[in-house]
Amino acid sequence: MNQTTPPEPRNDHDDAARRRAAARAAHWERSRKMTMLLLVLWLATGFGTVFFARELSRFEVFGWPLSFYMAAQGASLVSLAIIGFYAWRMRRLDREARTAAGDEPR
Repeated sequence: MNQTTPPEPRNDHDDAARRRAAARAAHWERSRKMTMLLLVLWLATGFGTVFFARELSRFEVFGWPLSFYMAAQGASLVSLAIIGFYAWRMRRLDREARTAAGDEPR
């Protein structure tokens, strides 16, 4: 005789908790990937321009060698752009995560 147990009733609280956990995991994965990409970009502009200064001095920006321009202003401007992009993108990712988790947007 094959005895089967009846399925347990669905608990909406468990479904909501699973949905929130999945949304948190997806949010964490996306934010980690974006952070790593932006850190690599920051490293390339901060360290890369100094390390490859001789090679970059062949190119000119506004009449100045690219290596000098990047050291004087370019790396700072890229850092500001990275910070601005990070703030904008994280706001969107947070909003998407709240929506996916079923929370009310702020």
